[in-house]
Amino acid sequence: MTAQVDYLAVLFAATSGASGELLGSDEKELVRLVWQLVDVKNKTLSKVNELLIKPDLADLTEEKEEEDVVAEGEEEESGSGADCVSTTTSVEAALNLFHLHLTNEVNSAGAGTSVCLCTDGQLHIRQVIHPEAASKNILVPDCFYSFFDLRKEFKKHFTTSDLKALNAHLMAESLSLPVDGSNMWDPSATEDPSAALPAEVAVQQVQLMASIVLALLSDPFDHTFSNPERVSEKFEGGTCSKMEKVCDNTVIRARGLPWQSSDQDIARFFRGLNIAKGGAALCLNAQGRRNGEALVRFVSEEHRDLALQRHKHHMGNRYIEVYKATGEDFLKIAGGTSNEVAMFLSREDQIIVRMRGLPFTATPEQVLAFFSPGDGTQEMCPVSGGKDGILFVRYPDGRPTGDAFVLFSCEEHAQCALRKHKEILGKRYIELFKSTAAEVQQVLNRYSSAPLIPVAPAPLVSMLPTMSLLPPPGGVRDCLRLRGLPYTASIEDILTFLGEFTHDIRPHGVHMVLNQQGRPSGDCFIQMTSAERAIQASQRLHKHVMSSQRGANSRYVEVFPCSAEEMGLVLMGGSLSHTHTHTHTRSRSGTGLSPPPCKSRRLSPPSYSFTPAPAVLPTEAAAAALYPPIGQVLLTPRPLPPGHAYYPASAQLYMNYTAYYPSPPGSPTTLGFFPSPSSLSSPGGLVRMPGLTYNSNGVKDLISAVQGYQGPAESVSLLSSSLIGQSSGGEAPLMSLPALMTKPGGQYLDLTLL
Repeated sequence: MTAQVDYLAVLFAATSGASGELLGSDEKELVRLVWQLVDVKNKTLSKVNELLIKPDLADLTEEKEEEDVVAEGEEEESGSGADCVSTTTSVEAALNLFHLHLTNEVNSAGAGTSVCLCTDGQLHIRQVIHPEAASKNILVPDCFYSFFDLRKEFKKHFTTSDLKALNAHLMAESLSLPVDGSNMWDPSATEDPSAALPAEVAVQQVQLMASIVLALLSDPFDHTFSNPERVSEKFEGGTCSKMEKVCDNTVIRARGLPWQSSDQDIARFFRGLNIAKGGAALCLNAQGRRNGEALVRFVSEEHRDLALQRHKHHMGNRYIEVYKATGEDFLKIAGGTSNEVAMFLSREDQIIVRMRGLPFTATPEQVLAFFSPGDGTQEMCPVSGGKDGILFVRYPDGRPTGDAFVLFSCEEHAQCALRKHKEILGKRYIELFKSTAAEVQQVLNRYSSAPLIPVAPAPLVSMLPTMSLLPPPGGVRDCLRLRGLPYTASIEDILTFLGEFTHDIRPHGVHMVLNQQGRPSGDCFIQMTSAERAIQASQRLHKHVMSSQRGANSRYVEVFPCSAEEMGLVLMGGSLSHTHTHTHTRSRSGTGLSPPPCKSRRLSPPSYSFTPAPAVLPTEAAAAALYPPIGQVLLTPRPLPPGHAYYPASAQLYMNYTAYYPSPPGSPTTLGFFPSPSSLSSPGGLVRMPGLTYNSNGVKDLISAVQGYQGPAESVSLLSSSLIGQSSGGEAPLMSLPALMTKPGGQYLDLTLL
């Protein structure tokens, strides 16, 4: 629509909840529609109409077959100031009645036929009418899919205005229109925007907006209302290239989705907001199953900001959390580079079904036969495009993975195909799921990037990470970790357990930790406003009993303070499994969802203290007498370099290999390493390994035995039945002593720190 319309219907929607800039953010139902028709050509106004939505409570208890009753009254009956007042009992009837009244009013005026809505901002259409209609499966009339935003039209003439701060009251003042300040409602001056509006405010707002429209149409502005805002009627699937640039300000992450939800369900949840083509991407976990999260890309930052206001809105019986995300996050999930996938997904208006568990020898003919009608069945579910509508997922070497994607031309055929879930193909039952284009890309990317043969890490330390994987020390412990929650505990149970400390929780600050199967692990992290309140909460609530509303079980819960870095590493899939391990026990590695270290006795202490002990070899002369070829190396123990909280920087660590000591809380693959020395003369430490077997393979076996500890291969020297190896730091022999008292080649090793 590029030409100027004949009529503008100035519309104001009110709910039973919040108003102003919070309109629609609380999911309250629509209760009032007020509108006034503006003749654009003649610059005249028609009467003000008001439509009230009052559900008939009798319909909730008694079954009635009669239609919604519409009662029309006069202005005096409502007291709102409207010229014509109507009442209906449902939102669906109200929207249809509005469309009928508007059409009749335009036809009776006779000055034209084109009409478009005009609202003060985006919220009335995008955040109230469309979301409620989508949640109730109501078909919205066509007139609600295009509208003019009066604020944007006003800003075309007043370019310095702040679009987010504008409202009808400010626009009227800028246009020097008469405003009754004592009776006029000003959203910016409202103390409680969550309160419902009085009945007369909606009529006053419509009358004020109509006056603004007339002022813009008149001299000196002579404004033309063209190119209205559009509301997408249908979500369009599509592909996204990894080379495409995605703006960070257009992406959100939705969490808490039902596992069976599709991209169409996500689009329905965000109905009223325009999602970019192919902009709904469901996330998969390590097992290739949906993890209840999705990344959604919108057409603009404005729509992204409106989507964030739907945080904790409901999809069915579940509330959905909405957070900001980045374009890089979206490309990791939805981006692809395969031409085969691009051709497969190039067909528009196709329904995708994922097949899982196929025999490795399955062929396209067998898949087509699987979806063909069987004996005695009349249901048809033909694959769109025949063999071209089937995409097998393969490893880089061409081996099948047992997954495939199949296209169907319509929803009816796809639903018929899904009814074959767990039917037999060959000797295996096949799982069928409704899929999306982003899931196709995600599955193909995962398998195409997987190594064909798992490669063991190289024995040399140069292949190990040079950065510490553990959180940096000294972080502010302003978070709480709750351990031992009932598995049926909900967010409400946790808030009830915290009691008075609930007021100290940051917005969106409660994070449940799930295991690899997506079930509650019994752990939870809570972000508090200050470290002091976190400590007070841990001291007061530690080992108190928590009850669950969804189950009869109750458990005592351990409460510890922790830092945001520790919490973030676990929530992002990292590993923080810090346990005491002695020389005779095996250290446990983290799974990516293991509990983080907190300041408690049940986990790693913040530091270890040792009693200083004399060095093994006190003088350089004695060492030179024993080992003259390498007598110039550093023989005095060194303090452990600072940089980690587990060992205090001020403590001198003198270690005797025969004395008992607690192992460092981590393995060599999770601790930080220091650069390897460039020459043998640089500071380091030596380990002697007497008692080697004579039939060993030499240096190769010894390097494999000490892999994970920093020591270059050229520093290993075989001296008859013993070995001397150099480490680049004094801490490497310190960690290696308990771990290397093993039996390479069947022989017990006696290690001595030099």
